Amino acid sequence: MTASESGTAAPPARPAPRHGPADPVRLLMHRHRALCERAVDPLEIAAGLEAHGVTDRAAARFRHRDVFSLAEELYARIPRADEPVRRPAPGPTAEREPDPEPAPLLVAPAPRSRFARGAVQLLPGALALATVAAHAAVRHPTRHLVAAVDAAGLLLTALALRLALRHGPLRLRHRPGSRAVVLWAGWTVGYAVYGDWLLAQLLSGGPDVPGPHPRAAVATAVALACAVVPAAGCAHWFAVRGRRGLASSRALAELASRVRPLLVGATGFFLGAALALAVGAHLLLAGAGRPGGRTAVLAAGALALLLFLARLLAVHGFPTAAAAGLGSAAALEAAALCLVLAARLPGLAPLGTPVETLVAAAGPAAVPAAACALGALGLLARGLRALTGACAHPPAAAPERRGGTPLTDRPEAHR
Repeated sequence: MTASESGTAAPPARPAPRHGPADPVRLLMHRHRALCERAVDPLEIAAGLEAHGVTDRAAARFRHRDVFSLAEELYARIPRADEPVRRPAPGPTAEREPDPEPAPLLVAPAPRSRFARGAVQLLPGALALATVAAHAAVRHPTRHLVAAVDAAGLLLTALALRLALRHGPLRLRHRPGSRAVVLWAGWTVGYAVYGDWLLAQLLSGGPDVPGPHPRAAVATAVALACAVVPAAGCAHWFAVRGRRGLASSRALAELASRVRPLLVGATGFFLGAALALAVGAHLLLAGAGRPGGRTAVLAAGALALLLFLARLLAVHGFPTAAAAGLGSAAALEAAALCLVLAARLPGLAPLGTPVETLVAAAGPAAVPAAACALGALGLLARGLRALTGACAHPPAAAPERRGGTPLTDRPEAHR
């Protein structure tokens, strides 16, 4: 007798168990709804997902080949915050709900003029040159008067540099790692100004106490102060072109292919400008302070490039990488001084041989030139990976958006 003949129906077969949720993307929809609602294109969602640690490997768990395809689905499924809500047409007896009051328009502040921004970037170099001119123009110089003029000029130049870095393309928002960047940048700049003199004194058996007054590399300091202008220009050019590449790219690989030539071009242009400024400063101020050796121009250019790449990485959300590059250069410079001091101990004289050989061949400035060049190459290699992602190029209005955390204030992207 069959089941139909007995009048009892057979129980329906149970479907095969499924591993994982039927719609795995729904979890991301709820978790990142605020980001998707205010996004203007899928690449902005991809940038936000990268900032929260979602990589291509993680996207595979959501049945997508990469982060961009996952962002496209989120963009398509979640309505924008500015889209009107669709309501059913009211029936003949239904009362029409009153239209919601329009949201108040947020009036953006008027942008500063290009002249004002350019003047802020020119201020450090102008004050540095004015300090050198005031130092040379002091009549009947005395130690106290010259020290007062130099201290006042140094303070004003430092304040102008701080103002230039807090406004414009080189502005760095506070995030973890920023203090380390400032610390190591201060060390490398300090070594560029006084390190050659100190190294020469150590190699000659000094410094004696009391001894000669430290002599600063004035031309190098002036060149670095004047390099703020091309640094701001190249950073602005790279940021604008990077956002355009983000808007016109259809995938993350296409974005990376567009941004890499931009980074190489901005780096090359800034390096040429920094070397030109270093040559001009050393020709103009050859008698002001210690020239620094045959490689002083190369050392100034290498340090300027190192500081530019570190600032570029920090501005685009990678302060840890910037601190690592600056810290490595500072460690090499400190190691050179320590090796010379350790060579004075009995039995450790060979430790100072590499530094002595390098200085004898190319002068004291060869040490910071080599250290900063190696650090700059490391930062450039890191930038070719980090600065080619979507999370490094948020839209210009993203930091000022209402609600949520700005995309630039994020941890290091997992690539």
